[in-house]
Amino acid sequence: MPAPVHAVDAASTRALAPWLLHTLLVVAGSMLLAVSAQVMLPLWFSPVPVTAQSLAVVLIAAAYGRTLGVATVLAYLLEGAAGLPVFAGFSGSVAHLLGPTGGYLAGFVVAAAVVGTCADRGWMRRPSTALIAMTVGTASIFVTGLAWLALFVEPRSVLMIGLVPFVPGAAFKIGVATVAAPAVTRAFAGRRRG
Repeated sequence: MPAPVHAVDAASTRALAPWLLHTLLVVAGSMLLAVSAQVMLPLWFSPVPVTAQSLAVVLIAAAYGRTLGVATVLAYLLEGAAGLPVFAGFSGSVAHLLGPTGGYLAGFVVAAAVVGTCADRGWMRRPSTALIAMTVGTASIFVTGLAWLALFVEPRSVLMIGLVPFVPGAAFKIGVATVAAPAVTRAFAGRRRG
């Protein structure tokens, strides 16, 4: 005799819905990070290319909040470490995390935590506080990246190779993120908490 088919009760469906939504958001966010890594400008004098990733990281964190923002960045880094071609130049391997750009990639986690925490506390509603959050988040990427890059280049060259050429682009991306943050946060406000 076949086993009886049980209807899924409403409580089970409600419990599954946030988990499924959060999983889909993490997957979509990691895909956005992979695409933003391909929007790049290699610099002949630096092992670090200019990409749209830092903009994607802070916008994802503003939209998702700290928990989902960090989970998204970690998923992206795990995908790349597993060899999926999600890093700049359609590359992927653990070597990227351990190489000259590894600190910047690790800084994405810190930036997602910083900006996501600010988003959870309502900082994205006002341009002035969103600007502070985006600036500190972006700065955390540079601090982590420069500290790691110093292991690969002469210490006196670190700022010229890993910071100075990126300041104009970082300022532009901070501006874009600050302007977009209120709308992005509103669009995802009900979804990120399930």
